[in-house]
Amino acid sequence: MPVPAWSPPEAVVAEAHRDQAAGLRRLFSREQLRIVAFAAGSVGVGKSILVANLAAALARQGKEVLILDENTKKNVASCFGALACHDLLHVINRERALSEALVSVAPGVRILPAARAVTKLGRLSLAQQESFLESITGMERRADVILVDASLDHPLGFSPLGLAAHDTVVVMSPTGSSITDAYALIKKVSLGYARKNFRILVNKVRSLDEAKSIYGNISKLSCSRGLARLEYTGYVPLDECLRQASRLSQPVDGLFPDAPAAKAYRTIASDLLTWPSLGEESAGLEEFVQQLFHVSKQIDPVAIYA
Repeated sequence: MPVPAWSPPEAVVAEAHRDQAAGLRRLFSREQLRIVAFAAGSVGVGKSILVANLAAALARQGKEVLILDENTKKNVASCFGALACHDLLHVINRERALSEALVSVAPGVRILPAARAVTKLGRLSLAQQESFLESITGMERRADVILVDASLDHPLGFSPLGLAAHDTVVVMSPTGSSITDAYALIKKVSLGYARKNFRILVNKVRSLDEAKSIYGNISKLSCSRGLARLEYTGYVPLDECLRQASRLSQPVDGLFPDAPAAKAYRTIASDLLTWPSLGEESAGLEEFVQQLFHVSKQIDPVAIYA
């Protein structure tokens, strides 16, 4: 029997690490993985309800959806009538298993509360980073789409999850203050963190024409100031059926599938799956987490609040 060639222990370990990384990339770097952050410049635009309904619409189209929720009050879980007891930080610190932190709110929709974890991302130890990566990439059911419900009052000025996501959607309503605050958000993130691509979604409007007019005005202003490229994503109309469904903590598509808002969510969900990349090519889950660690260390709150 031939004697196997000897390799030094460090070479074996390095090769094992390379094999593990390659396996993770093959397993999770799938083309259909889409990571989208939803942000707003002010409260009252209906962002969390939008994320909840969009997740439900995506799940009805056969997608497995994971929501990373940065909000503590009026969070996405409450939109489904559910209670979130644990946070991603408990998982990172190995105090809870990921399965304990995940909240299953509907078939194909899970929520991972991350309000506490997201403020600590820039200060995680190597062991905590490894715990985070192992937990996320070791999920029993892999996500096809990850939606981030970004907090409005992040202590660093803007969500690192939003900076690491493939797309950032700025949600606004047709009020003057909402439009002004949305523009201010785009301006500070563009100037502070060199984010040059955003998508615009107009919520609570009366018509497509109104939504297009609002988008056209903010896009023209952003372009003239050299801030960022804005892409129109769609709109959700004012709809009493949506209001009733929200009061019952149910997705509108399930209770009133023929309602204008339900049709709008289905359209946005279908479009989202085919969005062309606005910036760098979409990467897989492992690359997203590594990018998240990177941007968390680069964020300087002075730059964004200046």
